[in-house]
This record gives sequence, C-alpha cells and structure tokens, in this order.
Amino acid sequence: MQRIIFSLLIFITLGTQLIAQQLYMPRNIKKAYEQKTRSFNGMPGTRYWQNSGNYSINLQLQPPSRTVNGQEEITYFNNSPDTLPYLIIKLILNIHKPGVVRFGDVSNDYLTSGVHIDEVTLNGNKIDWKEPKYHSTWQALHLKEKLLPKDSVQIHFKWHFNASIESGREGMIDSTTYYLAYFYPRIAVYDDYNGWDTEDFTDQQEFYNDFNNYTLSVTTPKNFVVWGTGNLLNEKDVLLPTICNRLQQAQATDSTIHIATLSEMLNGKVTQPTTNTWKFSAEHITDMALCISDHFVWDAASVEVATNRKRVSVQAAYNDTAKDFHEMVQFAHHAIGWLSKYWPGVAYPFPKMTVCQGYADMEYPMMVNDGTNKNLTFSRFVAEHEIAHTYFPFYMGINENRFAFMDEGWATTFEYLIGQSDLGEEKAANFYKIFRIKDWIEDPAAEEDLPIITPANVLRNAAYGNNAYGKASLGYLAVKDMLGDSFFKHCLHTYMNRWHGKHPIPWDFFYSFNDAAKQNLNWFWQNWYFSNGYIDLSIQSVKKTTKGYVVVINNIGGFDAPFDLKITYTDGTTAKQHHTAMIWKNNEKQASIDLTTPKHIESLAIDSSIFMDANTKDNEWHVK
Repeated sequence: MQRIIFSLLIFITLGTQLIAQQLYMPRNIKKAYEQKTRSFNGMPGTRYWQNSGNYSINLQLQPPSRTVNGQEEITYFNNSPDTLPYLIIKLILNIHKPGVVRFGDVSNDYLTSGVHIDEVTLNGNKIDWKEPKYHSTWQALHLKEKLLPKDSVQIHFKWHFNASIESGREGMIDSTTYYLAYFYPRIAVYDDYNGWDTEDFTDQQEFYNDFNNYTLSVTTPKNFVVWGTGNLLNEKDVLLPTICNRLQQAQATDSTIHIATLSEMLNGKVTQPTTNTWKFSAEHITDMALCISDHFVWDAASVEVATNRKRVSVQAAYNDTAKDFHEMVQFAHHAIGWLSKYWPGVAYPFPKMTVCQGYADMEYPMMVNDGTNKNLTFSRFVAEHEIAHTYFPFYMGINENRFAFMDEGWATTFEYLIGQSDLGEEKAANFYKIFRIKDWIEDPAAEEDLPIITPANVLRNAAYGNNAYGKASLGYLAVKDMLGDSFFKHCLHTYMNRWHGKHPIPWDFFYSFNDAAKQNLNWFWQNWYFSNGYIDLSIQSVKKTTKGYVVVINNIGGFDAPFDLKITYTDGTTAKQHHTAMIWKNNEKQASIDLTTPKHIESLAIDSSIFMDANTKDNEWHVK
C-alpha cells in the first residue's frame, strides 16, 4: 500500500496541468520525498529540517612561526527527527598528512603532521580523543548520551596545526602571510537524504557545510592585519585612528581608498602597537576564512546593491608588487554590482567581500583567494567567477561534494553573462568556448559522456571538470534561451527564494523550475543532465516544396542544443533562423524545419555559437 501511495505522489499538479515525475531518482532521494522533507513542486517539504550550530573560535598566531593554536566552543542543534549516537567531526587540514587519500600528487612543502586535537569536552565533561585511523579528514565522536531530536550538545575543542609551506587553497603565501581556510574542527552535515556526510576531503571537491553562526577572534603580534569572513567588530581596538577613518570613508564611496600603504604597513602605522585580537562575526553562513599579513597593502571601497541603498564593503589585500591587484577593488566592485543587478539579479547578500592575493583562485564566504596575473582581463574574469560563487554555494547551501554542477555550473554561467558586458558578445563567446567548452566537445573519451547527474565525488579529471563547469552551464544557458530572459529569471528567483539558506539538491532545482514555469521541463532535464549525450547536429536533407523548403536536422550527439540556421539565397541575400532547445521536445533525434520563401537557397549552415558541435563537417549544405 505504501508503495502504491508513493506512486500516486509522483504526480504533481502545476496549475491545471497534471505532470508525471519522470526523472531518475536514487533510492535515498526517493526516501526524502516519501518522508516529505522535499516535495515534487520544488519547495522544501512540510517536514524539511536542517541542523545548525553556534561556533565561537579563538586563534593565536605568531608569524613567522607556522603553528596555529585554536580553541572553540560549539553548540550543535539537532533539528532532525533522528536520535544521534555520534557526531562526525571534519578535520579537513589532515589532507596535508603523508599517506592520506588525495586527488593528486603533492610536494614535500605541502605535507604537515595535520591537525592535533589537544582537548575535547562534551557538555563540560572531558573525553578521550582518538586520532582518525581510517579516514584522516573526518572522525566519529561517540556521545555518552545520545543526542535526541530538538536537543543540543556543547562541545569544546582545543587544537593546533602547522600551516603548510606550500600554499594552495590555504597555507603560507610567504613567511609572514598566511591564508587560513578549513582551519577549525567542525561538525559535518547531517541531512535528510544521506545522513552524515562522511566524504573524505581530497582537495578536489569543495564545500558542504551547515549554516551556522560564528564569532572568530584572532590574536596576532603588532603590525599584523587580519582580513576575515564577517564583520570586523573591534576596528578601533586593533587599528590606529587614521586607518579607522579611511575604512569609514571607504564604506561610503565607490572610489578606491588606500586603507594601508606598503610604507605604513612596514613602519608600524596601521595597527595598535601591541598584541591585537581581531574579532569577527557572521550569522547563518557556511564557513569562515581569513588572511593575515604584516606587509600586504589594503584597499577598499563600497558598492550599492539594493534599492534601500545598502552598501557592501569591497576590500583587497595583496603584495604591492601585484599590479593587477591595484585594480582588484574595482574589479570586485563591478562584479558585485553587476551580479546584484543583472544575473542572478539578487542583491549581494553579505556585508563584505575581500579579495586576497594567494595561489588558489578559490572562493570562500565573503572571501576570495586569487592568484596574481599579468593579464588584467583574466584577473578580472577569475575574480568575477569566484565572487559569483557567493550565490552558489554560499547563499544556497549546495552539496558540492556530490552535486558540483549546482554551483560551478552557475558560476560559469554568470562568468559568461558578465563577460558579455565586459568584452562584448563575440569576445565573451570566444573566450567561453576556448576556456570552458572546447576541451570537452573535442575529446571523444568515454568519461566525457558521463551524465552530469553522476555524483561528483566519484568523478576525476575531465569527467569532473566538464560535468561541473561547461556542460552544466550550457544546460542552464539553453533553458535561458528557451524560456526567455524574463521568464527564466522568474524561475531562477523562485528557486533561490525557496532554497536560500537551505540545502537544495538537483531535483529541488528541476522541480522548482517546472513549478515556476508552469510546464513540464523534465524532457529537457532528462536529456541534458541525466543522459550521456553530447552536441553533434547535422543537416540530413533539404527538399524543395511548393512553399519553400523542408530542412531535416539530425541530432547525432543527443543533447537538445539550440542553434541558428543560416540561409544564403541565390540572389546573395542572407537570413537567420534561431531555434531553441524546444525544437527537440517531441523528437530528440530529428527535427523538420519548414522554410517558407519564394527565393531559391544557395546554401545552409548550422551555427551553434557557444553550443559547440563535435563534428562541424556535416553542418553545411550547398545546392548541387
């Protein structure tokens, strides 16, 4: 009976139309729908829940010593209906330990002894901690008293680690400049479809964290500045009055203000001449990151992002020799303003963005760790991509471990759309094709055709990169082309409004778009995200009729891609017909196009633009 009831539930009503749910759904995802934590109209289910925590973190740093000492208090709230006999603790920086599972090779400078837990207490009672034996980047913490639904537990950690000499996503940028990410023990996500997140951190996958409240205190020697996620709470306690005044001025202007110059940093004219404790706070956010230096220069401005004249602080911290970073505040200013106004067209949701010079080209909440580049256009492009991640995965709590296309695909889409504004449509399209599409479409290897829905944690190399970035982005852009900008934005905003601050999965996105569009788009989602297709169209035939011509297009690769049909007539005139992915809805293998014209056609050509064709040799037809 239960199975029959569930079968009935997979029919949903959109307006007056009855839509059958057709998309493949793994058994654990089906269970979430059975339990009503998610719903087929794309909304959080009536029984949706997610866990959360309050984190109070204190760090002590003494550069050039690489040792970071930390203490934290966590109050973890079990909002689930389940009784939890243990917690999963993430120790991500154990990725630096010799012998752990990693995505790629590393140098000796990358290696450290990992995270050392010095003390753990549960609800005030000290417990013995055992180092991870089998999974270095996470460890189960068994509870003496099970954590009941709607209850909480208080955990205290004391730990230390050495920053790695080789800097990537985190580590030493130079002898007195560190970028710290993943630096604190954290409780893994416990969710409604997979239970505890026990994925190993391999340095390929990125984020999956609960939305938590944070306070962070960082104690440093004098002359060191700390840039971090969240609001700086005590700027007057750690900065000299002149620097504080400049920060306040920057909060009210679009123009770049030099908060601290190299000379001021080197001559002790920035911070209070004592040991300083920098205090930050952030609410309902998924992570914290920070940068510390005694010689990075500091720029700032602000940008208005909403009709209520809300201004976002835009900052940059960098080595004075990095010429591109002298422009970085304005690059970030432009990105935040454009993304807020146009695509996704949602006001930047956080109070600050700081772009730090490092080596990773990597996003964190309110922080970016970007490398320097001699090409200013490329530097701007990288900053725009990483800042676009503000929305996915930080505004929307994406599980990147499994569904990387839900954030990288969107950041890639936004990077292309803002690129049209920056470079013009032709240059942006060429850059997008070269950087995001070419390597996929010109590679016939089997791993390139794995469905986008394939869990990202089991993918490697090109299979991971192309599924997460280019292929997924083209799918989003194809829907945008099919629905039109205004309707597409309505659907996107519907999805974002429903799921910001929560943990959407792909089916939430697909069904939310269906619901907002009031039409069944499952045929498209199935084709682009669940199949092993690619893009390869061909002109099968061209036949003369009494009214003009009938052109038959074969879809050899299987992907429902939009295209332009370019027509050249014998009198020298030309025309162009655009066909969205809708042309493939009823027959995904072949499309017939009626061309009504009194003229005679000399030649036809398929122009797929950014939807690059794997074989262009059969994309043209010439009259014989």
